[in-house]
Amino acid sequence: MDEKKDNVYILAIESSCDDTSAAVMRGDTVLSNVTASQAVHEQYGGVVPELASRAHELNIVPVVDAALKRAGVEKEQLSAIAFTRGPGLMGSLLVGVSFAKGLAASLGIPMVEVNHLQGHIMAHFIKEDGVEHKAPEYPFLCLMVSGGNSQIVKVDGYDKMEIVGQTIDDAAGEAMDKCAKVMGLGYPGGPIIDRLAREGNPKAYAFSKPHIPGLDYSFSGLKTSFLYTLRKLVADEPDYIENHINDLAASFEATVVDILMDKLYKATKQLKIKRVALSGGVSANTALRQAFHDYARRYGWEIFIPKFGFTTDNAAMIGIVGYHKFLEGDFCAMDMPAFSRTII
Repeated sequence: MDEKKDNVYILAIESSCDDTSAAVMRGDTVLSNVTASQAVHEQYGGVVPELASRAHELNIVPVVDAALKRAGVEKEQLSAIAFTRGPGLMGSLLVGVSFAKGLAASLGIPMVEVNHLQGHIMAHFIKEDGVEHKAPEYPFLCLMVSGGNSQIVKVDGYDKMEIVGQTIDDAAGEAMDKCAKVMGLGYPGGPIIDRLAREGNPKAYAFSKPHIPGLDYSFSGLKTSFLYTLRKLVADEPDYIENHINDLAASFEATVVDILMDKLYKATKQLKIKRVALSGGVSANTALRQAFHDYARRYGWEIFIPKFGFTTDNAAMIGIVGYHKFLEGDFCAMDMPAFSRTII
């Protein structure tokens, strides 16, 4: 396709879980990135799929309208609509997919389907007007960590990704949320643990680490170890968690980060790649970001860490993939269904 990127406007829609997001891209530059979160799930300690899909139905139109207005772009200027096809919660996905189909049909423009996990990794390539930007060169390794996924991915291109290691049970973010719940903290637990850990001693407690061969992860054993430790401590002192919450959070967080970084380091050695990126919601964690800088100094890595706005689920990451697929003419049919589970 011969169109210059400045003439390509992509509306991107992300609705895989509990955030309704819409972004407008001019080429590979984000003009707007609007997200509506759902506080309704906090009282349940986790995302309730039915409530999430209903909230998406309420949010999708105003979010898309706000994204277009902030970008200063009329819907008639759009070149294509990119949308998250999966993986994610099926009810949530269907809201975004159905809206994208209806709008694309009414405007007579093509649709581009995007893998949610691919979007997280490609968030490193989003540009912003007036902001200095450096994207990783191919090939690079990406540690993709979120509430539902913990993977090490070898990236050879926007459409050439290979998972070289992944969790065999819980994801890192899921383990954080569950252990935060055990301590009586709110949801989502990851940010709360991050905040508490800043005031605690990461070496106060020793929790078990898994011995999984290869580059795969496991966090179920850590979860069990944490639970048994708490049970023993609380049996002797009922208010133990409340009195030692910072140290517990810091030690748990440090163990998760050690597990993640140990396998990532092994991957860099095995694949002989020192360009290393971080992505996914858990990439906002302070200790994990610091570990990336520590390993970069120690082992000579060239690291890439996304800005906070591009770590959690957002439509700009869908838009950057959509832009690259648009240039290739990689469009999808109107009857393309959503999917809940897949790999890259």
